[in-house]
Amino acid sequence: MLVLNCSTKLLILEKMLKSCFPESLKVYGAVMNINRGNPFQNEVVLDSWPDFKAVITRRQREAETDNLDYYTNAYAVFYKDVRAYRQLLEECDVVNWNQVFQIQGLQSELYDVSKAVANSKQLNVKLTSFKAVHLSPVSTLPDTSFLKGPFPRLTYLTVAEADLLNRTWSRGGNEQCLRYIANLIACFPSVCVRDEKGNPVSWSITDQFATICHGYTLPEHRRKGYSRLVALTLARKLQSRGFPSQGNVLDDNTASIGLLKSLHAEFLPCRFHRLILTPATFSGLPHL
Repeated sequence: MLVLNCSTKLLILEKMLKSCFPESLKVYGAVMNINRGNPFQNEVVLDSWPDFKAVITRRQREAETDNLDYYTNAYAVFYKDVRAYRQLLEECDVVNWNQVFQIQGLQSELYDVSKAVANSKQLNVKLTSFKAVHLSPVSTLPDTSFLKGPFPRLTYLTVAEADLLNRTWSRGGNEQCLRYIANLIACFPSVCVRDEKGNPVSWSITDQFATICHGYTLPEHRRKGYSRLVALTLARKLQSRGFPSQGNVLDDNTASIGLLKSLHAEFLPCRFHRLILTPATFSGLPHL
């Protein structure tokens, strides 16, 4: 195991990962954030350098952690040789197996290999698989004539609004998610539409892997074009900073899939896999 701390090598790694799209997108996004101030306190672990065969991004060991916070305790994985990935998993100190955590990646063997190692350590593994998407470069925004006047207006979210996002996110509704969302809002780009009272009615945020997530519009404000405007604005904001505009969508989320198709998003040939791994000590907790 090698923890890559050298800023020059991390920039080189970023370029190397870019040549491995789309499977490397999650790790690439995390490394980009590390190279741009590292607001989420992540780090990179490899099997070797410079001819690596597997790379994992994780939370820095010195960062404060909550053993139940699988949102923050998140690992992104990319490998050129799946055997090298398994060897990294099996090494001491690469993964903290004593807490609830997640593993993300865009490669087909990720689940089987991760589950095999987790089973040997008596952890439960829950898999959710998504369509992976990428938005093409956004040169112009959709017609915003309906936004003319003082309200509603297009802006960004504040940390004080994390509770609203926690309550409306299908993955949320708990203390760990609230803290995680607040951290994302503080660290990364977000976009929202506000009503005449200044309250958010439609929004999307960015996670530590530079993935667009939690796109949501309050039910009473749907079918007004807000989701389209938010998605394109956030994509353009990310692209202006050099980030890819990537996202994930569940197969049965027909509304979001329809929106993405209308935006001419590219549905990638690989799928996005999110694994939540839970030690027996924490099994049975309601939000897991």
